[in-house]
Amino acid sequence: MRVMQASDDAASGLQGPRRVVAIACVLAAMVLVVLSAATANVALPALAHAFQVTPGVSVRVVTAYQLGLVMALLPCAALGESLGYRPVFTTGVGLFTGASVLCVLAPSLHWLVAARFVQGLGGAAVMALGVALLRFVVQQEQLAAAIGWNALTVALSSAAGPTVGALLLSGASWSWLFAVNLPIGVAVLVATRGLPEVRGTAREPDAISMALNAGAFGSLFVGAELMPAKPALGAGVLAASALTVTALVRRELPKDAPLVPLDLLRARSFRISVLASAACFAGQASALVALPFYLQHGFGQDALTTGLMMTPWPLSVAIVAPIAGRLANRVSTAWLCAAGGLCLALGLTAAALWPLPGTPLALVPFVVLCGAGFGLFQVPNNRNMFLAAPRARSGAAGGMQGTARLAGQTTGAVVMALLFMRTPIDVAPRIGLAIGAVLTLTAGLVSMLRAAPEIRAHGGWSREAP
Repeated sequence: MRVMQASDDAASGLQGPRRVVAIACVLAAMVLVVLSAATANVALPALAHAFQVTPGVSVRVVTAYQLGLVMALLPCAALGESLGYRPVFTTGVGLFTGASVLCVLAPSLHWLVAARFVQGLGGAAVMALGVALLRFVVQQEQLAAAIGWNALTVALSSAAGPTVGALLLSGASWSWLFAVNLPIGVAVLVATRGLPEVRGTAREPDAISMALNAGAFGSLFVGAELMPAKPALGAGVLAASALTVTALVRRELPKDAPLVPLDLLRARSFRISVLASAACFAGQASALVALPFYLQHGFGQDALTTGLMMTPWPLSVAIVAPIAGRLANRVSTAWLCAAGGLCLALGLTAAALWPLPGTPLALVPFVVLCGAGFGLFQVPNNRNMFLAAPRARSGAAGGMQGTARLAGQTTGAVVMALLFMRTPIDVAPRIGLAIGAVLTLTAGLVSMLRAAPEIRAHGGWSREAP
């Protein structure tokens, strides 16, 4: 079997201006994907008014994008390994940028929803292969720092998204939210020429497996969305997803490099990182859904104040992530992740137990602690995930990382939707924060399983081998 190979400079990391351009290209593409998601959330009321639809229908603009992402992450990773990272990454950026043009020109909500789905397909290539490309741009000892830069970029884009969206909507129509993607997309497309040449394995892509994957994750996402309002239908769709997953796993199990990275999941360290990531993102998602309701209904804050009080979360991630990247080269990532999960759990627990009515500003330190904990957890965990995978399977590791994130986020959102249906509005946010605390503490404890062999072998702890 032909293995993935890189040119000499890519294998040891790029040097000079080309290295700077390659890093900027990957990070700018991440800005493109994350900022588009964040600004679209702000635009939902304007879209509902413009197309004369209910708020519930307008949410399809967001869910279509997420659906495209979750269906295409692993296929994009497999295509990257087969055809080469750079051409698939570039195609993803081009597809995203072209779909942005379709969004700008959308004459109806159905058109816009379809264009957002295509955007998600393009964004999946960026999310699956971005960090994989960085692994060939920087030297191995710089990978944790590069993951920290990526986390910093994502956090700042997430924090800036609502503000950018609000500013654009205050002086222009909703279409400008998508038009702003065009200059960034064109600039990234030009910069992709500086990305490293990583030759693919030339394995023939398995179209049947890709179709099964799309059906499995698509029905999982749709079933999870249906569960709160239509539990019987949602359960049926989830059952269909389980059957499709079973068929996909049976088909992929004998392969050396399967679409669903079963080969990587057999490695204990990689498997633990994936499980911990899913639990952490589930806890974070439930908390980020609960907090706005908690602040508005529990503390009586308006929407603007609520947004400002939540902003310290991504800003704290942006500050801590680069620090965590440096620490990950010197301290056991298992202990760093455990500390991050504990900080997240403590922040959410303190927020849930804060007496009402109380001073809402008192929640800000807890929000800061949550953001710091997430940054401290996420960078070492992602570093471990990528270094636990061979370089030739970096794309599969990136696809699995994105899948764990989206699976966790969907789980957290469904948990909160069920809580809002079953419990009063003044009680559900507190329970959601408590559930988030349990999930994030679980993520930290799961991460400690990586340190168990060290403790048994040495009677103490040390930085584990990746």
